[in-house]
Amino acid sequence: MSEARLTGPVRIVGVGLLGASIGLGLRAKGVEVILADASPTHLAIAADYGAGRPAAPGDVPQLVVVCVPPDVTADVVASELAANPTAIVTDVASVKLAIYDDLVARGADLSRYLGTHPMAGRELGGPMSGRADLFVGRPWVVAAHEGISYRDASVIDDLILDLGATLVELTPEQHDRAVALVSHVPQVVSTLMARRLIDAPHASVNLAGQGIRDVTRVAASDPELWVQILGQNSAPVIEILRGYRDDLDRFIDALVDLEAPGARRRIAEELFGGNTGVERLPGKHGVDRRYASLIVMVDDRPGQLARLFNDVGDAGVNLEDLRLEHSPGAQVGLAEIFVLPEVQERLTDELAARGWRIAG
Repeated sequence: MSEARLTGPVRIVGVGLLGASIGLGLRAKGVEVILADASPTHLAIAADYGAGRPAAPGDVPQLVVVCVPPDVTADVVASELAANPTAIVTDVASVKLAIYDDLVARGADLSRYLGTHPMAGRELGGPMSGRADLFVGRPWVVAAHEGISYRDASVIDDLILDLGATLVELTPEQHDRAVALVSHVPQVVSTLMARRLIDAPHASVNLAGQGIRDVTRVAASDPELWVQILGQNSAPVIEILRGYRDDLDRFIDALVDLEAPGARRRIAEELFGGNTGVERLPGKHGVDRRYASLIVMVDDRPGQLARLFNDVGDAGVNLEDLRLEHSPGAQVGLAEIFVLPEVQERLTDELAARGWRIAG
């Protein structure tokens, strides 16, 4: 167990997915964690899983981390600031400006508050979904403001680094515009696409492959939570959605009359623009790099994926990314392996020599 930067104790208010994961990660570092939650059941489960101990009279935390829904975050932060006059207080809500403005309006002690947002999560919620490694390698935004000193805010840096995340500093405004683009609007688009499946013929749904699963994956998220998030960050979300609507209108207009001058070119340019946008997404270690891929046919039997991973490792190749696809009823699945372009041909030959069937 490596040494923690935090001295603790750390009080966590709200032990859902994020709160429980923070507790588990800090306990793995040996930091004392105090848990509080409005639900006695959630509190007991999180404690039983080892995320910390229930709060007790006389606790004096070094840091308070508020992990509650966005519509009550400002209330809880203000309450924790008042109840713990020597502690620094942070929150992990996925919107920052509305909470900051609310605290300013209340006259809260902003010299002890700094909002943050870890860019990590799962579709599953609750303390049983918590993972000590949830934040490892993930960006964690600190929504900087001038009301708190660097010295006092350093305890939040320690929290982020202890949990293995990468600190990113933005203003509350910059944060909300950024997550509107990379998180909140994708949630809306994914949800609306998934709604198209409700009345789709069963035969159509049975043809679903990895593409539709990729597009609709986040549509399984909690609707109640997303009503809160979108409501508190509506301005940048609306702006991006209007631009997206304009893009759709242009695409539809071109499809309506493919014989019109420039129609096919317009479609091609939109599709190429998508290629260009995808290339800007950071990949492994934050590097925007295009990887080569090969598709391996994997028999639907126990141990086959493990054997494939071992064979890739024995070939001396590092697996950069992986995508799995398995059609219902099929006795074989497809594993799309992403590797550096310079090793693609060699790995293909080595896997084929080991008896693997390479698609294409």
